[in-house]
Amino acid sequence: MKDDRQNWYALHDTTDVVSPSLLVYPDRIRKNILLMIEMTGDLKRLRPHIKTHKTAEIVQMQIEMGIEKFKCATIAEAELLALCGARDVLLAIQPVGANIGRFGALIRSFPYTRFSTLVDCEAVIEELSAMAGNKDLVIPLFLDLNTGMDRTGIEPGKKAIQIYRAIWEAPGLEAKGLHCYDGHIRDPDPEKRKQACDRSFDTVLALKNDLEKQQMTVPVVIAGGSPTFPFHSKRKGVEASPGTTLLWDERYDSLFDDLNFLQAAILFCRVISKPNKELFCLDLGHKAIAPEMDFPRVKLLGMENCEQVGQSEEHLVLRCADNSDYAIGDHLYGIPMHICPTVAKYPKLLVVENGEITDTWEVAARNYKITI
Repeated sequence: MKDDRQNWYALHDTTDVVSPSLLVYPDRIRKNILLMIEMTGDLKRLRPHIKTHKTAEIVQMQIEMGIEKFKCATIAEAELLALCGARDVLLAIQPVGANIGRFGALIRSFPYTRFSTLVDCEAVIEELSAMAGNKDLVIPLFLDLNTGMDRTGIEPGKKAIQIYRAIWEAPGLEAKGLHCYDGHIRDPDPEKRKQACDRSFDTVLALKNDLEKQQMTVPVVIAGGSPTFPFHSKRKGVEASPGTTLLWDERYDSLFDDLNFLQAAILFCRVISKPNKELFCLDLGHKAIAPEMDFPRVKLLGMENCEQVGQSEEHLVLRCADNSDYAIGDHLYGIPMHICPTVAKYPKLLVVENGEITDTWEVAARNYKITI
């Protein structure tokens, strides 16, 4: 499925294009969605994450292609999904503080969307149960498991059983199953990645078995992200939840040769200065691209031999043996190493079809609040 066309990303006329901008390509996004569906083989077991794009038009593409279940990371993303008509939305972060009340408000405001969320703490379970009783709600919950990511969740074992039982027994709550995100599994070798994924998931299956032995049902297991999507997508009774697959990026493309998704988001930038014969500067600073990784932070197409040596808020500095081929004002294209936080830096995406900008899409859930 890889697209080998030369300059597929190029605009015919860049005269009025503001730099930096983020371009998106709907035809490639649609192909990525089709590949996700094909790999899963069952729309009921596909639950894409929207944290990469945060955009209504991409959600609507997925709904039009039959996807009904989604995963998100913020209340704003959950509200956006409901506004788009998504039928089943998992808020994949434990709500705390004011977000507990906001989550209840979502449930009341969008009765045709089924919302659920994650917990790994009995105190939050008690708060959600109290809110459910006060508002006459039934709140579906998943137990969040830590299978090696060491970010959120609880390790499978006795404590996990105790917390799942707390959900099971709490009034106003519905124990929906287990959630595990294995984003730490990133071996480029697909066989080694699968082995690591299977070992990690075995602990989830063991916990599921122990819960069922104690007469607690586990209706659903939601598992994985993009790197482990090929493996979880084949598991019976498991919902797979990739996210980066919608737009893809250079980091995953260079790591995972076995994943044939298309890069569908491109940075447009310009040369703004040439301090000496080896250095030149682009308008691609921290505010324009995810800066949390080591260099390179972007694959500059046609400039792979240049070294990225410095970056500040508005500037990206490159060193080349000779920069005479580039003039101040020249435009360039680049593929972000990490697309997810890069998208969040842009209020709008420029939509490109056949080399022309045809539309703009608002990154509607870029902020942490829409209305709720």
